[in-house]
Amino acid sequence: MLDQLVALIAPPACGVCGDGCDVGVRLCARCGSALRRLAPVWSAIPGVDRTWSAAPYDGAARELVAALKFGARVGLAEDAAAVIAGRAPAELLAGTIVPVPPAPLRSRQRGFDSADAIAMALARRTGLPLTPCLARTHGRRQVGRRRSERLADPPRVSALSPVPAEAIIVDDVMTTGATLGACAEAIRSAGAIRVIAVTLAASRPVPGPLGIGASRA
Repeated sequence: MLDQLVALIAPPACGVCGDGCDVGVRLCARCGSALRRLAPVWSAIPGVDRTWSAAPYDGAARELVAALKFGARVGLAEDAAAVIAGRAPAELLAGTIVPVPPAPLRSRQRGFDSADAIAMALARRTGLPLTPCLARTHGRRQVGRRRSERLADPPRVSALSPVPAEAIIVDDVMTTGATLGACAEAIRSAGAIRVIAVTLAASRPVPGPLGIGASRA
């Protein structure tokens, strides 16, 4: 009853498009349907056994990431996690979730990190353990750099605590794979045996052998 009264004064708006939506949800039916229609993306990254993204970094997926990361709509992490959990092949969600660590300055500026928020929401939804065992040192930002520059100078990532034998690295967007690759290298060097990478979106498939980089449902 209280939610309905509040909705009369301030109608709920979709966190992606801003249009009206039902009480108690963050996405309107149109944006939710658009997310479900996007085809998952498989990519190949050195050091990662399998890399999967729930959708291309386009349309509703792109807008969701922007609203979460730059609009501080932290609740949308739950929706991102729901998309990942609902679409990921079961064999990928086996192990311990490890969030991609944020750059120190960015984390302080925003007060939260989108990858960490999605990882925590995914752990709650799936019941998988969560281990934030990686850290990133100060270095050049990846955003705005050319692909060749990102790959030549990846983030500096290290393990600060014991790592799981089977790790599921979680991020919001896979762009060149440089950050996920750096995380995989750090976690393998610390003893991980199996490393999976899962993201909400992929800006482009990273080509691999046997067509792994191609999109497939």
